[in-house]
Amino acid sequence: MTHATGGCLCGAVRFELSAEPVFQFACHCTDCQKASGGAPALGIAVPEAALTLTKGAAKDYSVAGESGGLVKRSFCETCGSPLFSRPQVMPGMVIIKIGALDDPSGFKPQVDLYMASARPWHAPHEGAAPFQRGPG
Repeated sequence: MTHATGGCLCGAVRFELSAEPVFQFACHCTDCQKASGGAPALGIAVPEAALTLTKGAAKDYSVAGESGGLVKRSFCETCGSPLFSRPQVMPGMVIIKIGALDDPSGFKPQVDLYMASARPWHAPHEGAAPFQRGPG
C-alpha cells in the first residue's frame, strides 16, 4: 500500500500515503459502529507523517472513545465521508478508513478490536486476533 491514494465520495478531499500500514484492523466499538452506519470500522494505522492531503481539507469532530482517550474523527464537510481518525491512545499515528482508499484490495485485518461491543452479526475476521477491548 505504499504510495496509496484516496479521498471522499465527492472528490473534495484527496490524500496520499507514503508508508506501509503499521497494522490493519476492524474496530467494533459502538462509536465506530455509529460513525460507519452500523458495521465495524475498518482501518489501517500509519505514521501521521505519511499522510499528505493533496486536495481540500477535512472537518474534525472530537469525542472521548471507549478507551477514555480523545478520538479526533475527520470527514469531508461536503459529502460526510469518513476519512481518518487520530486516537489519543496512539500518538503519532493516524487511522485511514479503508473505504476512503482508492484501492483497498490489500486490506486484511490483523485484529478485531472491541469484540465486547460487537453485534451478533459482526463475525470476527478470519485470521484476525480478537480483543475484547482496544489499545490503551
